[in-house]
Amino acid sequence: MMIDLKQLHLVLFFTEGVSLEIWDRGGLFDREVALYKALLPHLKAITFVTYGKAHDLDFAQRIAGIRIVCNRWNLGPQWYRRTFPLALRSCRKGPAIFKSNQVRGGGIPVYLAKRFGKPSIARCGYLPSDSLKTRQGEAAEAIRQAMLWENELFSQANRCVVTTQAMKHCLLQDYGVASGNVRVIPNYVDTTLFAPDANRKKNKRRIIFVGRLEEVKNIFSLIDALVAQDVGLWVVGEGSQRQALENAAREKGVSTQFFGARPHHELPELLNSATAYILPSTWEGHPKTLLEAMSCGLPCIGSDIPSIRSVIHHGENGLLCGLDATSIRHTIVQLLAQPALQERLGQNARTYALQHLSLERIVAMELEVYRELLHRT
Repeated sequence: MMIDLKQLHLVLFFTEGVSLEIWDRGGLFDREVALYKALLPHLKAITFVTYGKAHDLDFAQRIAGIRIVCNRWNLGPQWYRRTFPLALRSCRKGPAIFKSNQVRGGGIPVYLAKRFGKPSIARCGYLPSDSLKTRQGEAAEAIRQAMLWENELFSQANRCVVTTQAMKHCLLQDYGVASGNVRVIPNYVDTTLFAPDANRKKNKRRIIFVGRLEEVKNIFSLIDALVAQDVGLWVVGEGSQRQALENAAREKGVSTQFFGARPHHELPELLNSATAYILPSTWEGHPKTLLEAMSCGLPCIGSDIPSIRSVIHHGENGLLCGLDATSIRHTIVQLLAQPALQERLGQNARTYALQHLSLERIVAMELEVYRELLHRT
C-alpha cells in the first residue's frame, strides 16, 4: 500500500544524555536541527525526544513545528525512559518511524518501534567501537562490549543509516547486516551558509582548526609542526586540553589564537579569513567541520586516516598528511608556498561539497529511506 509521506510522524531520539541545551552550548544547535527543519514540510510531524530538563522547552520557537519531549519532571534516567510510551502514545495511530541519532541510546527507539509496531532506523554517525580501538587498542574489554551493543542495535533495526562506505562495510562484514538494510547518507553541509566569500580578505599565512580540543584531534602535533614557522594558527572549539594547548603554544612561540566554541553561523566568517583548514586527527567519523571548510572553498589538509581519505582525494580536493609533526609541517609548507595549488584545491573542494553534501541532496536521501520503510511488504 502506498503511503504519502505527508502522513508520516518521524520521532528522533537524541543520543543518550544529550539535550537541545547541550547542542546550543556547544554551538551545534543550528547545524543539528537544520536537517529536520528541512524535512518538516515533507512530513506530517517531527518529534524530538531529548535528555534535557524543562529548559529544553525554551527552544520551541527556534524549531517551530517540531514537538519536544524532554525530562520536564527532572526524573532519574531510568524513570524518565519509562515515560516514553505515554509521551509518544499519539504515534500508535498512523504511519510513524522511530530513529536514533547515534549508537548510544539507539536501542531505545528500536525497542519502542517494535512495541508500537512501527519501523525503526538506527542512525550511526560514527562507530564507538572504532573510536575505542584508536584510544585503547584492539583487545580492550570496552571494545568488546561496544561491539556487542552495536551488533544488537544493527541486527534489530529495520534500516541502518551510516555516514561513510567504510562504516557500511563494517556493518556488512563484522555484524552480518544485509546490504539491503544499510544506507549511506553522509553528513550534510549548508552550502549557502558555508560558501566562499570573495569580499573577505584572507590572511596569506593563517591555518585554522575547528573541533573539540581532545587528544584524538592531535593538536599538540600541529603546534609542534608550526614551531619556527611564519604561520598563524586559529583554534576554534572547546575541550579538556584547551589550557594545556594554550600553554604549549605560548612556550613554543607558536602564534595561536583560541576562540573557544563559537555559534555555528559564525564559523563561515572565521573559515573565510584563513588560508587553509587543517584536521590532523588520529581518528574521525565523518568530520563535519572538514566538510564545512571544503564548502567554503578552503584548501584543506587532513590526516591520512580512512575516514578523511574517504573525503579528501590527495592532490585533487585537498592534501593528506601523516600524524607526526614533521609530516604536518611539510604539508603546510608545501601548500602555503603554492598559491595556484591553494586555488585549485579550494575550487575542487567547493565542487565536491556541492555535488555530494548539500542539504537538499541529504534531505532527498533521507526521504527515500522513509519511503522504503513505509512501502515495505
